[in-house]
Amino acid sequence: MNKLPILLIAAATMFMVGCQNTTVKINGRFVGTDAKTVYLEQAASFNQQIVDSTALDSEGNYHFEIKQAPKSPVLYNLLCNGERIPLFVAAGDHLTINAAGSLASNYTVAGSTESELLRNFYQSFISSAQELEKTAVATANESLTESARTALVEQYSKSYYGARRAQLEFITRNKSSLAAVYAIYQRLPGDRYLYNGTSDVIYYRMVAEALAETYPESPYLTLLQKEVDRMDATARLASEIVESAFPEVELPDMYGKKIKLSSLQGKVFLLEFWSAELGNSNVQNAELKEIYAKYKGAKTPFEIYQVAIDTSKPLWISTVQEQGLPWISVSDLRGGATTALGLYNVQKLPSNYLFNKEGELVARDIRGAELEKKLAELTR
Repeated sequence: MNKLPILLIAAATMFMVGCQNTTVKINGRFVGTDAKTVYLEQAASFNQQIVDSTALDSEGNYHFEIKQAPKSPVLYNLLCNGERIPLFVAAGDHLTINAAGSLASNYTVAGSTESELLRNFYQSFISSAQELEKTAVATANESLTESARTALVEQYSKSYYGARRAQLEFITRNKSSLAAVYAIYQRLPGDRYLYNGTSDVIYYRMVAEALAETYPESPYLTLLQKEVDRMDATARLASEIVESAFPEVELPDMYGKKIKLSSLQGKVFLLEFWSAELGNSNVQNAELKEIYAKYKGAKTPFEIYQVAIDTSKPLWISTVQEQGLPWISVSDLRGGATTALGLYNVQKLPSNYLFNKEGELVARDIRGAELEKKLAELTR
């Protein structure tokens, strides 16, 4: 018997199975709603984008397919009638999500352990947030008696701390899950921090360390690690005794020598963020060189501390040398993960901050004639 056809069939079957394993199927039934359409929203790194939609049939059934889904679970949302159902899905998953009436409060999910775990947190959290909102609205009623208002305030406080406690307990109990990552980024009405700001890093680090074991290739692990780095840097700044009005930055130059931004106090200085990789720095730096030469030897000296947001050391060094940049050039070669970006809330490149000799910020994103005019005032 010729075994070659059998081997070809087996190989083809394995190939087809491999292809099928990259597909995610999502279906179910939504009843008790007048909505006609369900939307599928991708939320990679928590940036939402509608990627598909489908009509509910006469019985409320719907179906989606995600082709070539990644092996590590990623976040998607089902949207219907203004409500959202979050799901973590991975290649090969077949999820069934049903709901009656209010989607967020009454949905069930099967076929994904992470999505089922996420439901446990999400429904409780949404319910708590809605209750707090309801109580806050009631408290604002001007016709309330003082005793009734006091009772509502006490009720709000009790509900608020109960919800906070439940959120932190969920994160701690399920620290190795992606559901814990989702829970870390949720905030109750009026909240900015997860816990109290300075202690938030404890929870971020705990989940990041656990996630490194369970989902080492997850994009959410990278996101968490960046948050931990930023929070650690902020904590270090708070613990350092630096007589300045600005966040400290300490980065290596091209020779590996670390230079502190605070070493420039007593001078007027420009903190400049740029990138050699963007390839648009030549004109910008040429103009800056003229200004630098004019004010470096002023009565109150002027200095530039230029941070390169790059990842290629050869490119950075060659650009600095080719352009003959005479000021302090530093980089940790971490690109967008550079902690200094978060410390100074840099949203675009190039960006800069001008400080006077007392270390006080006097201008941001200042260039050309405007920068020269300001330096003339500060360095005399």
